[in-house]
Formats: sequence, C-alpha cells, structure tokens
Amino acid sequence: MAVYTLITDAMIDQLLAGYDIGERRQLTGITQGVENTNYRLETSQGDYILTIYERRVAPAELPFFIGLKGHLAEKHFPCPSPVADKSGQILQTIKDKPMAIVTFLQGASTTSPSEHQCRKAGEVLAKLHLQAADFTIKRPNALGQHAWRPLFKDTGKAADQLETGLTLIVDHWLSRIEAEWPKDLPSGVIHADLFPDNILFSGDDISGVIDFYFACQDWFAYDLAIMINAWCFDHQKAFQLGHAAALFAGYTSLRPLQQAEYDALPVLARGAAMRFFLTRLYDWVHTPADAQVLPHNPVDYLARLRFFDAITTTDQMVKTP
Repeated sequence: MAVYTLITDAMIDQLLAGYDIGERRQLTGITQGVENTNYRLETSQGDYILTIYERRVAPAELPFFIGLKGHLAEKHFPCPSPVADKSGQILQTIKDKPMAIVTFLQGASTTSPSEHQCRKAGEVLAKLHLQAADFTIKRPNALGQHAWRPLFKDTGKAADQLETGLTLIVDHWLSRIEAEWPKDLPSGVIHADLFPDNILFSGDDISGVIDFYFACQDWFAYDLAIMINAWCFDHQKAFQLGHAAALFAGYTSLRPLQQAEYDALPVLARGAAMRFFLTRLYDWVHTPADAQVLPHNPVDYLARLRFFDAITTTDQMVKTP
C-alpha cells in the first residue's frame, strides 16, 4: 500500500479553506505506487489528487517536479496540472510534510498493452521530450549509469540468493555496459519511469501521463529504451517484437532518432534493464519485513537482462520481418 500518512477530514476541510476548488465530498487513499502518499480528493467542484511527499523525495527537488507538470500542462500535454491556493502557492505542508494538489485525470492503465497502445505510448514519450525542451529547471539523473555499480555493491551477494552465481554474472554485465556506454547523445528532460501503469487510456487514446518523480535530464534514447523494457515483454517474460516496433514507430514519427541514438539502443536497453534490476534488488534487500510496501521482484528483470545481452543491433529490437 502507498498511504503512509493518515489525514483526517478536519485537516482537509481546513486545507481546502485556502483554495477555490470547492468543499470536500470524499477523500480516498490510493494504494498503488510506492514512493508517496496519494489520496483521491472529490470536492463540490471536481476531482483532484492530493500527494504527500514522503522521505524518498527530497523537498529541494519538488520545484522541478511541480514545475515540470505545470510547464507541460500549459502546453496541453496530458498530465496532471498543479493547483495553486488563493495566494498562488502550490506546495503546502500537512503533518510537517510537503504536499500538493493536482487535477485528476480520467482513464485507466493497462497491464497487457496492445500494439496500438504501444504506438500511442511512443508518440506521447516523443511529445514529452519535445514539449519539455524549453523547461529551464534542471535535475540530474540520480539513478543514471554512474549509480549502478555503487548500487550493486550495496546489495552485497544478494543476487546469489536469487540464482547461484548470479553476482558474478551481473558484475560481468555491468562491466560490459560500462565499456560500451555512449559518451554523448541528444538529451533533455526524460520521464525515466514511463511504465504501463503510468499512462492512462480512455478508449484508444491516451488521457493522461502520471508519476513524474523520477523525471530528470538524461538522454532521450535512454528513455525510449526504458519503455521498450517496460512495455514489450509479456507476462511470461518473452519479448514482443511487434510491440517494440510499434512503440519505436510511434516515437520516431514525431522525433526521428539520430544515427548515434539508433546505434546505441541495444546498450541503452541493457542499461535500462540493469537499472530496474538493481533498484529492485536493493529494495528487496533493504525493505524491512514488516514494511507496508511489498518491493517489486528483481527476478522479473533477469529475463530482460539476458535478452538484451544477446542483442547486437537495433534492428533486432524494433524491426519486424
């Protein structure tokens, strides 16, 4: 569950007195997600999401996250729009924790995306990259390639508990990624976590993109590689070439890749798989047994690591026969 901070109706009523969004009708905790506390707030004027930022989100980074959503929303990108109070303030405090209210987006995510949905997802990723190009606040990628070796070290020999000898295998994969990692590619604001549960669909169209709390500056093609990892494997962990081809086609229909980006996709895909394997392995090791949040299983990304370790060209990933 992802409701860490409990708040009362009286607290909300006092908070809403400072806004022009109506009176409280219902407040419901949202159990999805692992980083922050989220409530669905229904008022007499509409529906909203109230987010309380927990310890893993640094308060100093909140202007980037809030500002990015506001910047994109002004350009009619389908993301939540931050709501200011009567004095023009967006960030507030509740129970000594920072919080904000954003608009609620209709639609539902999918756990089994179709090729059509993959194409739409690729298009919306390209739109994000293009429309955020003039966003001026910067945030480096704290979980970029430079962080993976230290993160792996912090897990000790935990990989061997998943599979005998896996620690040495992962070390080899890391060394290969480090040796092949590109030096300079087109970059800007990326989402960095655009999994299927972070895109909402209404019918055949995308109605919302959510959860920007890993957004940062990094290579655009790396963001695309993250999506190929997240959208293009079935529940049996088998790669779906048609899904990857559709996602790639959607993205490049709006933002064609430079040749260097195209050539780098295999190693970027290995890096994306490594990033999510290691963060899941870290959480698996360090999350207390009595914690409210059940960490993601790192085993899910072993199949992706093995698949991309055998890929040598981008055509193998995104071109159907």
